[in-house]
Parts: sequence; C-alpha cells; structure tokens
Amino acid sequence: MSTELVQSASGDDPLTGLRAVRSLRELATRLEDLQVSRARESGLSWQEIADALGVSRQAVHKKHGRRR
Repeated sequence: MSTELVQSASGDDPLTGLRAVRSLRELATRLEDLQVSRARESGLSWQEIADALGVSRQAVHKKHGRRR
C-alpha cells in the first residue's frame, strides 16, 4: 500500500499526488501515535521519545500527553 502511495505522490498528476500526500501524512500520524504509545508503555521518557522524533520534549508531550 505505502509503495503505491509513494509512487502516486511522485507521479505526474498533481491531484493524485496531493491525495497520496494526504494519505501518507495520515499514515505517518497513525504510526507516530502507535509508537509513542508503545514507547511510553515500555517506560521511555518524553525526552527520549522527542529525541527519537527530532522534536522538543514539550512538542511531543503537548501532542501526545493527553492521549494517555
């Protein structure tokens, strides 16, 4: 599925490409939510998660802290 999305995102039809970009963004968001949840359940700190994602601790906590 994601290989097809990548191909669509880089294709010649801009509307198809934009829809593929949206789908990839939604997929990335779901994967991030899942992995942050798993990381917290396994005892990782907000700082460790933030470092892995390349964002600040405050940003990751603001985005995911309420979901727990």
